[in-house]
Amino acid sequence: MPDQPDQLRLKAFVRLPAEGILLAAVLLVVPPRARRAAAAAAGVLIGLVTLLKCLDIGFYSVLYRPFDPVLDWALLGNAADYLQDTSGRGGELIAIAGALLLSVAVLVLTSGATVRLTTLMARHHARSVRAVLVLSTVWITCVVLGLHTRVGPVAATLDADLLGDRAKQVRVSLADARRFRSQAADDAFAHTPPSRLLTGLRGKDVLFTFVESYGRSAIEDPAMAPRIGTVLKESDDTLKAAGFRARSGWLRSPVTGGGSWLAHSTLLSGLWISNQQRFRSLTSSDRTTLTGSFRSTGAWRTVGVVPGVLVAWPEGRFFGLDHVYDGHHLDYHGPDFGWSQVPDQFALETFRRREFGKRGRSPLMAEIILTSSHYPWAPLPRMVDWRKLGDGSVFQQIRREGKSQEEVWRHPESVRAEYRTSIEYSLNSLVGFLRRYGNNNTVLVFLGDHQPVPTVTGNDPRQDVPVTVVAHDPEVLDRISGWGWTEGLKPAANAPVWGMDSFRDRFLKAFGPQAG
Repeated sequence: MPDQPDQLRLKAFVRLPAEGILLAAVLLVVPPRARRAAAAAAGVLIGLVTLLKCLDIGFYSVLYRPFDPVLDWALLGNAADYLQDTSGRGGELIAIAGALLLSVAVLVLTSGATVRLTTLMARHHARSVRAVLVLSTVWITCVVLGLHTRVGPVAATLDADLLGDRAKQVRVSLADARRFRSQAADDAFAHTPPSRLLTGLRGKDVLFTFVESYGRSAIEDPAMAPRIGTVLKESDDTLKAAGFRARSGWLRSPVTGGGSWLAHSTLLSGLWISNQQRFRSLTSSDRTTLTGSFRSTGAWRTVGVVPGVLVAWPEGRFFGLDHVYDGHHLDYHGPDFGWSQVPDQFALETFRRREFGKRGRSPLMAEIILTSSHYPWAPLPRMVDWRKLGDGSVFQQIRREGKSQEEVWRHPESVRAEYRTSIEYSLNSLVGFLRRYGNNNTVLVFLGDHQPVPTVTGNDPRQDVPVTVVAHDPEVLDRISGWGWTEGLKPAANAPVWGMDSFRDRFLKAFGPQAG
């Protein structure tokens, strides 16, 4: 059985597994007393490898990578939370119970099948020996002749290769914590006096906004590029008319398909946060973060708008946020839209009402997470008159008219279409907010957190996301003129691609004290 979803087809099973032939040979020569126990142990191993492949298929489907047996167990909890948010507590419990029962059934059935096959081989020993010899000869012949199907060689060592690769992965993962501590100890801004931080932005409102799943595919995929390109062009023209200018480039995210908090912490910490172990180590440290730098100066009030957070979030203090507006504190009384609890337009309007629009306030630094473009992109909100948002009840009818997940996920083409529509909505919400409420002292930094799931990207291995800085004051963009970014909201295909972990240092250097 293959371990990647795009290889899971009938032709993938047209192969001779070397491991199966070798196992049959070993069981034929094992002494009768130990044969049954050896067969049962081999069956359990086969079952465990099968379950590992099932986990790989799930991880490839969403995160475009295999399951890490050392670092990924925590993500199963996130998967359960996602099920609860989209299917309710009952759906979550049914899915978990089904997965556990299926896991036990696989182990029992593979063990029982191996014991039964071993008994039959012992009963027909001479025939079994001949069969093993014939299969071995055929396997060697296929190797010599290099026989292949469209999905791989006929003479396969799939499981042996998988276990070998996974053993290497385990060693790397176990050493990762030590390597990360060494990297985290090197902090170029750990001892920079607050008075010397972000001097080029004093008096400005700085908004760091993440657009969920806004990846390079949205801008360059032929099926999506025309519509998204039009939105970016029209938005650019609208902002220019209001006196704003923009520069755009690319960042390489540490994740794809999911794990947004890892991308957020990578951008803000200047460290490559690619797994939960690194995230826990980071948030228990005293690392200087980009958002925390604003707070340490004392020149900004720092707030977070995180609609997707519905439980206690102590990490907000680590990231230097004076106040956090989570999904329970955005005054929203409308329906949810799939996983997204609060439409982007409403989240931005609440931020305006509670913080940005206050008279006589101090400058703001805000981290804003827009979630309407979050998987599974069904149903979707749409733009409404900003003056009629009220408490969110206006979205009830929009929710009823929206498409169901079952309808959207019936065909990959419809998934891609709804993903594109969700990105359009998020961009229109953000640009509409800036056009409506922005002023001479507003600086907006917005970017994607990661590429969407492989169903949308077509298994594109790139992990690039667009990043844009928008400002009314020309001096702000003058400070990043050396970055080589593209003018406007759409980065050019050949614009620089930086690791997301490099952004913190580049930003702090650009807006710190400058010679002359």
